[in-house]
Amino acid sequence: MNDDDDLPRSANDPLAQLIKQDLDPFSVDELDKRISVLKNEISRCEAKKSFAVSHRASAESLFKKS
Repeated sequence: MNDDDDLPRSANDPLAQLIKQDLDPFSVDELDKRISVLKNEISRCEAKKSFAVSHRASAESLFKKS
């Protein structure tokens, strides 16, 4: 399995570019800031996913055939 298999399909996708970025030039402080920003983005994605799952379950129960 190639590491690129987990990347978004478009080479211009911001996530693909982020993952491929060379981390060597970053200082420890810059890496700490980057980690913090990425953790916040993970939390935002998890909240959106949770909302989407809940919303879908609500819609399915609303339209569920008896």
